[in-house]
Formats: sequence, structure tokens, C-alpha cells
Amino acid sequence: MMDYIYLWLNIGTLAFPLLLSFDRKVAFFRRWYALFPAIAFAGGIFIIWDVWFTEMGVWSFNPAYLTGIYLLNLPLEEWLFFLTIPYACVFIYDCLNAYMGNKLLLKQTAPLSLGIGSVLLLIGLSNLDLWYTSITFISMGLLLILVSRSTLGSQLGKFYRAYLVHLIPFFTVNGVLTALPVVMYNDAENVGIRLGTVPAEDPIYSMLLLFLTITVYEFIQAKFPVKRAFPSVPNANIPSSYDSY
Repeated sequence: MMDYIYLWLNIGTLAFPLLLSFDRKVAFFRRWYALFPAIAFAGGIFIIWDVWFTEMGVWSFNPAYLTGIYLLNLPLEEWLFFLTIPYACVFIYDCLNAYMGNKLLLKQTAPLSLGIGSVLLLIGLSNLDLWYTSITFISMGLLLILVSRSTLGSQLGKFYRAYLVHLIPFFTVNGVLTALPVVMYNDAENVGIRLGTVPAEDPIYSMLLLFLTITVYEFIQAKFPVKRAFPSVPNANIPSSYDSY
């Protein structure tokens, strides 16, 4: 069982949210039509990034904990990662929205996004010689700055809430992956700061993956509200506009 630890982590990550996707209040399965295209879009970008960084030696994978199945030089488990993690994270996002609504949300998210984005951008630009640090921080920083200056800037409270909650399972899963290690990082391409055993870049990498997935997820729901996608499902209680983001 230990030999396939990365596979089991993927299965464990997906099992709980998948089983609860049919909960009446959240009814997460009714939004799969928006979720899976969003996962495919964000995952496609990250797979390209992953293949590139693996070939460059920015990170690598320990064969001792893998099934040995590879595609484009990436282990099967890494491909599954970009399905199971976004699924679980968007599930957290929808559960918090369903059960908490607008409670405990920051009202001034536009200035917050501008501040966070500026700091991330500065860190990235200060470390252009480090591939993982520069690309991760610059990408997330630019996105937050752009969003902060748009009409969506004041509506990111739900995203930040989900991101903070997702850090609990994130550090659990990534802690295992980096402690064994299953994923091995070349510290010549990152700042060398670890949060436990997790590189400091990883939480921002995860933030970027979640941000892209939720953005596309909400966009699809706004363009194709659930009542049109599933006309036989009454009272779905699903956000019908991108403003809910």
C-alpha cells in the first residue's frame, strides 16, 4: 500500500467530496457541467507547466511511491492530482457558500487583492533567477492586481474564505508528498523556505490553481444557468450569475 502512496492520496482526496456531492443543500453534482470544463481548462495549463518544469529539473517524482505509469513524462498520479485537488477545493468553495452564505466575508476585497497581488508580484520580480518562485508569484500577483481593478474586485470574499479553509487539507496532503518525499524539489529553483516540509511557493501555486478553476467555473454557470442545463431539476438554489463569485 505504501508503494502507491501518491495514488492513495488522490483517492482519499476525492472520496469524501465525491460521496457528499449529492448532499441536498449543496447538490454539488448539479454543477458538474460547469466544474469539469473548469477543471480541464485550469488542469491543461498546469499540466503543460508541470511537464516543462519536470523536464527542466525544477521538481521530480520518487518512483518508490508511484505505480510506474507515465504520460508525457509525468506519473499517472500527477495527472490525477489536477482532477482530485480542484474537485475537492471547489467542493469546499460551494459548501461554504451553501452553509455560510455571506457570513464572515471581507468587504474590502479589492484593496486586499491589490495589496496581496503587489506583494506577490514584487517577490516574483525579485527572484527572476528562480523558475518556480518567479513564475508562480508573478502569475498570481498579476491576476490579483487585474481582478482588484475590475468589477470583480469587491466580490472575492468567497474565494479567499475557501482558500483559507482549503489550506488545512492542502498542508496535510502536501506534507505527506514532501516529507517522504514523493515530490522532490530542486531548491536551486525556489527560495528554499519550507513551511514544515512544504516549499513556500506551494500555497501560492495552489492558490493559482484554485483561482483559475473557480473563475472558469463561475463564468460557465453565469453563461449557462443550471435551470437551462437541467430543466427538470426544480429549486436548484444555484448561483446564476458571475456576481456570486
